[in-house]
Amino acid sequence: MREMKEGGEEETGNEDGGCGGGGGGGGGVGVVRVLVVDDSPVDRKVVEMLLKKSGGMFEVIAVDSGKKAMDFLGLNKGKVESPKSDDQKIDVVLSDYCMPEITGYDLLKAVKENSCSRSMPVVMMSSENDSQRISRCLATGAAGFLLKPLQVKDMQRLRNYA
Repeated sequence: MREMKEGGEEETGNEDGGCGGGGGGGGGVGVVRVLVVDDSPVDRKVVEMLLKKSGGMFEVIAVDSGKKAMDFLGLNKGKVESPKSDDQKIDVVLSDYCMPEITGYDLLKAVKENSCSRSMPVVMMSSENDSQRISRCLATGAAGFLLKPLQVKDMQRLRNYA
């Protein structure tokens, strides 16, 4: 599992200004690259272990905040950027709903408002089964909503979103 480091170690950008950086299309073939966004170290570890139990179908990149996720995806400060290489492209984002500063819902809106990332599936997760929250996320463009604690069967659903 790769963690985003403070200070832009996993900096994104593309000199030609083109789009890219994921957008689904995994189609059940190959490894699905998942950007896991959760401020809880325990929850990030649980997701990592569940993804590893899925037989190597997933590559996990984990960040601990919505801001770091937006940096990784090139969505901060109105920039339209994309990762420099294929090994940084994301097939699906799995984000916690409740996080400080930039919430998972804020991240979802940013992804869906950007023309380069709009088609990227974003799956939200939360420990709270709040029907209004779930409906709001799905109406904003979330591909799905998973309830914590996540289970192995949720990982197969995650692959189907990619």
